[in-house]
Amino acid sequence: MLLRRIAPAAVLIAVVSACGSQPAAQPETRAAAQTAPQTTPAPSGQAAISVTDPWVKSTESGMTAAFGTLVNDGDTEVTVLSATSPLSPDVELHEVVDSGGKMVMRPKEGGFTIPAHGTHQLEPGADHIMLMGVTKPVKPGDQISFTLTLKDGGKLEFTAIGKDFAGGKENYQPGMDHGAGDDHGASGDTGKDHG
Repeated sequence: MLLRRIAPAAVLIAVVSACGSQPAAQPETRAAAQTAPQTTPAPSGQAAISVTDPWVKSTESGMTAAFGTLVNDGDTEVTVLSATSPLSPDVELHEVVDSGGKMVMRPKEGGFTIPAHGTHQLEPGADHIMLMGVTKPVKPGDQISFTLTLKDGGKLEFTAIGKDFAGGKENYQPGMDHGAGDDHGASGDTGKDHG
């Protein structure tokens, strides 16, 4: 999979092992090459961002989420402010928090911050990229493209692989109980009712 970070002064290209993704207009691919993450050196002081093991929970319709590890090989922290994908017109950065004894999903204020020379996990039951109103089913092995927008104005493109996942009883589908602390308007986001 090819990763590109587009910044005012530099272009970063990285090859990473991938676990899931399929753009809405791209043909389905059922096999993903597994290679060790590689990055090209960034200019001194500039963050070198990549995503390792990105994947998307398979779904027939409604909502789903993307996961993986955000990696910052640079000397300064980096903040991801937003995400887009051809799979969904409504993509948000989410967190899962305890609200009155109930775990709920909500937008992550301020985005995801990756410390210098550190990582930030996106995983079920925690921070993740939420896709609402997906435009087509996601099947295991499908490739889904994403673009992350960084606080410094840079962009990071990556591809994630569709994957079945039932652990933790995660359910990113409409009709779930909308927990307290949810601020997605009338239709709301799904609460996290995952035992």
